[in-house]
Amino acid sequence: MRCAHWRCLPLDLAREALGRSASGCIDSAVQCQLCAHEDGQHYGFLDDLEYGTALWFRWGGSVVELVVLPDCPVAGQGPDKEGCCLFADHAERHTWEEAHPMEDPCIS
Repeated sequence: MRCAHWRCLPLDLAREALGRSASGCIDSAVQCQLCAHEDGQHYGFLDDLEYGTALWFRWGGSVVELVVLPDCPVAGQGPDKEGCCLFADHAERHTWEEAHPMEDPCIS
């Protein structure tokens, strides 16, 4: 199950993210894309950047920041070899391990 924590982007970070965005669209609030957890840092997906990297909003405690992280290179074992929609070296499960029949794991 995905983490239930959401966070609004502070206005200054939203402006910076929009300026760095490849698509020109940034959500003003994001949900943590990691597996359900209470402690530690949360990561909300903002936009894909150059091939193999993405812009993420990281928050936890007093820390709120934008980070560019490489995509997770791990693919599933199934016949379609579904890729993980998180970043490299993330904790816990890959998105394809968390998928539910009515939920698309790669939509933030």
